[in-house]
Amino acid sequence: MDSATRVVEMSSMEKKMKMIYRMFLVASGLVLATSTLALAQSSKSMLAATPPMGWNSWNHFRGEVTEADIRATADYMVSSGLRDVGYVYVNIDDTWEGTRDAAGNIQSNKKFPDMKALADYVHSKGLKIGIYSSPGPKTCAGFEGSYGHEEQDAKTYATWGIDYLKYDLCSFRHIMDEKSGGDRIKSDAIMREAYQKMHLAILATGRPMIYSLCQYGIGSVWEWGPEVGANLWRTTDDISASYIRMALIGFSQAGLSPYAAPGHWNDPDMLEIGNGLSLDASQTHMTLWAMLAAPLLAGNDLSKMTPETLSILTNKEVIAIDQDTLGRQGERLTAVGPYETWVRDLSNGDKAVALFNRGESSVLFKFSTQSIGWKKATARNLWTHQELGILPDNYEVVIPRQGAVLLRLTQAK
Repeated sequence: MDSATRVVEMSSMEKKMKMIYRMFLVASGLVLATSTLALAQSSKSMLAATPPMGWNSWNHFRGEVTEADIRATADYMVSSGLRDVGYVYVNIDDTWEGTRDAAGNIQSNKKFPDMKALADYVHSKGLKIGIYSSPGPKTCAGFEGSYGHEEQDAKTYATWGIDYLKYDLCSFRHIMDEKSGGDRIKSDAIMREAYQKMHLAILATGRPMIYSLCQYGIGSVWEWGPEVGANLWRTTDDISASYIRMALIGFSQAGLSPYAAPGHWNDPDMLEIGNGLSLDASQTHMTLWAMLAAPLLAGNDLSKMTPETLSILTNKEVIAIDQDTLGRQGERLTAVGPYETWVRDLSNGDKAVALFNRGESSVLFKFSTQSIGWKKATARNLWTHQELGILPDNYEVVIPRQGAVLLRLTQAK
């Protein structure tokens, strides 16, 4: 695979390895009966019909998050208007976990004295609540993972009223290495089995939960994520509040569009808007994630949002691109130096076109509707909210450094 563009290509050797891998699965008894998989997929079919939207605690609070923070965030999601434009999940990341009781049931720690009451509070605001764990013995922060307690933990989450589980690989890597003896094919099979095990545990509870795999794209997760019940899967390492890191992750998603569809999404990680990015970089971030049909999980301190941050996060026209019901992820159309054009098909026949300037100075960007196979199109600029009418044969617009323009095009006669 080309790491810069993630154009997925399979050599004859890779095909052979996949065949061996499938044989290994069958030999190990890890492939479920077709009827079981069909049942699992059916029960999940209404979850994540569009990419999940919400907020996650890690980017801002990291290991310091408390129940009070989650309650306050739920309040801010309502008062700021975030809930009303689609941000509904309030997700607790790592460090909520306590010890297990004598029966092996997971307890929350002193920062979260009553998880059921917290979930009830979040639900009372018209929101949903998410939680975090790992298939390994420990989480990334060294707290209690779900290894050997998958069914118990899923039942506990359901009892609490959890709506979303982020399942982070972390310490399970050591188990993969030990059990596989370093064999990559066996290691990937062990990983897949672990993720499927928690999926089936969730299904057994009867409570719908968004299932988010966080394993950093290992083993081309986009190829098998739906098979283990995932609604979304991380495709990269962690994001940070840096234009360079955000752009590296976001633009590397080119080539993954065949693997996104309603109910199943590529996840290039959470949003860093409001965490120090410039206005132009923030608009680029939101534009790119919308074109990628990516989950929109804010990660900033909602109590200290600037009007500009709130405006970017709540731009209904941009959100509509991300949430388009066709569920077709956008793709790179052209790349000339630091200037890129991306296009995304929309459910009503329109197209979203994003023009990106990844350079260090402003540029006069040119775009022709002929490049998308249309002779004429009317356009609307989704950041300025301006109707542009019929685009000229060579539309020109000035884009600042690290900036973007997002257009919605309608074919014209």
